[in-house]
Amino acid sequence: MKKKNKKNNHEDKKKTDKVNKFSKLNKLNKIITNPGKFLLELFKKFKNSLLDNIVFVVYVVLNVLNAFLLRMLTMNNPSNFFAFQPLLADFAFVVILGSFGFLFRSKGRSIFYFVVTVILTALCMINSSYYTFYTSFSSISLLSTLKFIGQVGDAVVENVLQPKDFVYLLAPIIMLAVCIRKSKSKKITRSDYKDRPRALKTLAIGVGCAIVFSTTLTSTDIGRFVKQWNREYVVMKYGIYVYHLNDLIKSIEPKITSLFGYDEAMKTFKEYFAEDKPQVTNKYTGIYEGKNIITIHAESIQNFVIGLKINGQEVTPNLNKLASSGLYFDNFYPQVSVGTSSDSEFTFSTSLMPSNSGTAFGSYYDRDYITTQELLKEKGYYTFSMHGNNADYWNRRVMYETLGYDKFYSKVDYDIDEVIGLGISDKSFFRQSIEKIKEIDAEYDKFYGTVIMLTNHTPFSDTDKYGEFDVSLKETVYNDVTGQYEEVTYPYMEGTKLGNYLKSVHYADSALGEFIQGLDEAGILDDTVIVLYGDHDARLAKDEFRRLYNYDKKTDGILPDTTPGYIEFNSYQYELNRNTPFIIWTKDGKYKGTNSNVMGMYDVLPTLGNMFGFSNPYALGHDIFNVTDDNIVVFPTGNWLTNKVYYNSQKGEYMILKDTIITDEYIQECNEYADKLLNVSNAMIVYDLIKKSGEEQTNEQQVIEKITQ
Repeated sequence: MKKKNKKNNHEDKKKTDKVNKFSKLNKLNKIITNPGKFLLELFKKFKNSLLDNIVFVVYVVLNVLNAFLLRMLTMNNPSNFFAFQPLLADFAFVVILGSFGFLFRSKGRSIFYFVVTVILTALCMINSSYYTFYTSFSSISLLSTLKFIGQVGDAVVENVLQPKDFVYLLAPIIMLAVCIRKSKSKKITRSDYKDRPRALKTLAIGVGCAIVFSTTLTSTDIGRFVKQWNREYVVMKYGIYVYHLNDLIKSIEPKITSLFGYDEAMKTFKEYFAEDKPQVTNKYTGIYEGKNIITIHAESIQNFVIGLKINGQEVTPNLNKLASSGLYFDNFYPQVSVGTSSDSEFTFSTSLMPSNSGTAFGSYYDRDYITTQELLKEKGYYTFSMHGNNADYWNRRVMYETLGYDKFYSKVDYDIDEVIGLGISDKSFFRQSIEKIKEIDAEYDKFYGTVIMLTNHTPFSDTDKYGEFDVSLKETVYNDVTGQYEEVTYPYMEGTKLGNYLKSVHYADSALGEFIQGLDEAGILDDTVIVLYGDHDARLAKDEFRRLYNYDKKTDGILPDTTPGYIEFNSYQYELNRNTPFIIWTKDGKYKGTNSNVMGMYDVLPTLGNMFGFSNPYALGHDIFNVTDDNIVVFPTGNWLTNKVYYNSQKGEYMILKDTIITDEYIQECNEYADKLLNVSNAMIVYDLIKKSGEEQTNEQQVIEKITQ
């Protein structure tokens, strides 16, 4: 009986195979005889499939489109608009994420796609506005700094948010309309139920696209993705969504450093500092040893304002005097990342680069650093900082203890009797600070103090409080009708962001002059060195500078670039124009002169150390008076600058600054140097290597002592 059933089953299977084979042959015959009909049927099936999954399709299209718009409206490079790589990466990410929607029923699925669209839209909006101000993309790790936004709210609204930042809102609006229409539809389709097989198929499509995308990457693409320094490059290659996925992983790095990468980081650290650097002296060695130091953190003051005149009136007469009667470095560059002012303070004090994820002040405040403050305290200095802002802004209250300040005078220590912009005016701040410095000078033998200016902070909108400084253009012309010379006024920079900035800078310069005069009247300047640095540029638009240098009086616009004498101001000139003043000044004017070698913020500690008699063995910068023509300034993006070349690592292009031959070997050598420096700096911060190295040396010394006993 069993044999008979088995035989019958075998015969049934053969019959079925014949039917299937015949069916396939019949279908193939129809395709051959009537291909048009077949394509039409295929199109109908495809169309019905799209209609059955219209919410998913709209979700994919809208979110990929938003990512495309972000690249188009920020980086503004035609080659980025239709680049295949980021489009494929964005598509793969959106599809993979969307595949989980098929695990919900119809209503829940619509809610899922709408919520995801809102989140991805928010990412695009945040990055769009963030790029306007920082020329970079935001970081998940910066969420901890959102509490600071309230203190600079006006700056954000006035200076950052633009109409383009709201175009992304169309996506969730359209998504909501589609979801509502779908919910009102009475037609029940397969897509209205949970569909695990479809979820797996969609996931497979997304993963397949991701694999195809990965095959297009070069070793450079992968290296920059891992390091996350050059955010523009990563977004250009990987799209905004993959960038943020990687950024999320990088943001939790501080929490898992004890588990991964420590040994490799320590090896990199030891190899970098393996060679003993000989102590090189020069004519500035020890010239200021034992003198007091007052460091002035000049908020947003750029170098181009020094010597600039409008209608014959100096924009910064007091800065001009300091620059001409002290040591002035006119090729000085801050090396800030997302931490702006806090990054400047960090690099100034430690000679390390900003961290490549988050900020040192916010994420790595509990590390051990060798700082100017600590080194001077070892020499008997009392250290303090003064700032008329909230003590917790940029986590200064905590980080200042780490840097080695003995006392922090913050907003609560000042009478806020005059407010300009974000807080207490510079003139009031300086006036009250002088009284505090007089008390410190009377109590302590030597001191090191930092005073942080505030008024010249974006958005530069309190123009009625800056005093009288005219940024219109005045000319005396002959009037043929009256036969007399008359003064004619042209708007020029009046009413522009840069014009308001110049008024703000003029006020800040006036406050600085009163501060210097007040210190002198108090007798403090007789034994004190003034060190002034601009913390970062003012983030002004290129067109503002084109108007400044190429004003057309006839049209109240910008001259055509074909005009004789037209001053070119492209993206490279814009980057080079972001330098700030660095001045070392004493009342006696014994040491003065202009040094035009390129210099970075990380070169300050070694330069001052040589003058005041201290040194940091783990400084990444150099004494500027020793490196002369071969110094290199590395930026957190991987870009770098020498006296010969400015190199853009995102584009792989460079601008020659001197009439000299630049070889591929020179570019490669500088790229390798920048890469190593950024690697070791970040490793030192993330893995607390200064502390760990000290512990290892202590343990080794203890072992040696036991052996020799």
